[in-house]
Amino acid sequence: MKACPVVLRRIGGLREILAFQHSCAGLQLVKGGIEPGEASEDAALRELAEEAGITDARHVRALGSAEVRGGEVWHFHLLDRPGLPESWHNDAVGDDDGRYRFFWDDLDAEAGPGFDPVYGAAMAFIRRRLHNGDVE
Repeated sequence: MKACPVVLRRIGGLREILAFQHSCAGLQLVKGGIEPGEASEDAALRELAEEAGITDARHVRALGSAEVRGGEVWHFHLLDRPGLPESWHNDAVGDDDGRYRFFWDDLDAEAGPGFDPVYGAAMAFIRRRLHNGDVE
């Protein structure tokens, strides 16, 4: 099982989702394993802190769970953290692969060629689960 924190922003008419470029594995959404006894909500907040360096996000609501690839279940949680920059780099905690580059991607467009298809499926699930008021 994985927890996937969903951080959104609206720029003009665009609804954007936080994504990153992994130094070895291409473009991705933040996600990671849920530790034994850990709530998926807590895992989403922890993964956002470990991968993106964002330690002060707040949980808005659970978006639900989906089988994303080969039986692996991802738990999606909408988190809020206003005022994030256009892009930044972070050295992920516990990852020997180095530095991640964070950026905003158009949530309502098809996932680009740099994303593995699993992330396109994840973004489609997120779009279906969002309400109009989720991104101001």
